[in-house]
Amino acid sequence: MSNTPEIGSRTRTRAIMEKYGIHTKKSFGQNFLTDLNVLQNIVSAAAITKDDNVIEIGPGIGALTEQLAQAAGEVLALEIDRDLIPVLNEVLAPYNNVTVLNQDVLQANLPQLIQEQFTHPERPVKVVANLPYYITSPILMNLLASPVEWAAICVMMQKEVAQRLTAQPGTKQYGALTLAIEYQMTAKIAFNVSRRVFVPSPNVDSAIVVLKPRTVPLAVPPFDKQKLFGFIRGCFAHRRKSLWNNLQSTVGKTADVKEKLRTILDQLAISPQVRPERLTLEQFIELANALHSAQLL
Repeated sequence: MSNTPEIGSRTRTRAIMEKYGIHTKKSFGQNFLTDLNVLQNIVSAAAITKDDNVIEIGPGIGALTEQLAQAAGEVLALEIDRDLIPVLNEVLAPYNNVTVLNQDVLQANLPQLIQEQFTHPERPVKVVANLPYYITSPILMNLLASPVEWAAICVMMQKEVAQRLTAQPGTKQYGALTLAIEYQMTAKIAFNVSRRVFVPSPNVDSAIVVLKPRTVPLAVPPFDKQKLFGFIRGCFAHRRKSLWNNLQSTVGKTADVKEKLRTILDQLAISPQVRPERLTLEQFIELANALHSAQLL
């Protein structure tokens, strides 16, 4: 666009912060990424093309937004911090394919925004974001609950959370969040990101996770998706306890209930003493469906 350094460079980031008197706000979990290689690798991991519409959550001062604008058809950037809106409008002025809105993604009507803000709303929509650590899970759950069929979700998050999203059964990271993601998407860690490339530096390292829609349908659908995940959260309420103990806390402890539980677990070849993290998503669905049929759930 010009000889001006790109926003994601450390020198330009500091210049923008000084010019506009910007101080990162802990309340919004702000950490500005200042490594062009990492920014470009995020765009590559999301496989952004000119045929894509991109929604960016939390653009900050526009470092990732600029890279997305260069690769995508259109970019819609949702920023909750109203103080950054005039900054974004000015630094991103050279790009006519970017729209910046002062919007909390958790309160946004995403299908409506896609229809209203994109010139070609029928194109694939991808989400790309450097998510605030404190609100990563709610944002992901909100995106997955949306009726929008995302072509991909490529997000940066705390490395520990990324490991939970991509965990395998039987590992300590495996849990309700893992299963909620697996229900709709496949999850893969694209690469890790050092804490040293942020201003200010967070206390932990990060990772880029790419989520794509499942291509293999579930063998057995659940009787009710919302109740399934309420049940799964109950099963993981006490990770150190056996499935049997967690189930009793979830469905009851009377003699009649225990007898039904034993019968169902025996029919599904699930040991009562197994830990919840040993069960696959399909096993949780089968168990929830059986409990529902027995009027225990």
